[in-house]
Amino acid sequence: MSQGKTKLRRSRHNRVFMGVCGGLGEFFGISAFWFRLAFLLALIPGGVPGLLIYFLMWIIIPSE
Repeated sequence: MSQGKTKLRRSRHNRVFMGVCGGLGEFFGISAFWFRLAFLLALIPGGVPGLLIYFLMWIIIPSE
């Protein structure tokens, strides 16, 4: 793996709930706010799509 590549990890510092959105924000180099907003919007049609994706990512993405 080349230098400068960021690994996808759940964030310990930029977290509100489990660090998934903070880790995604650090990996993609954008604000975690946008990922939080996307998960919030995914909760609107009944909650299951957003929660299921969030919890799967929590299980799959390792912590820092």
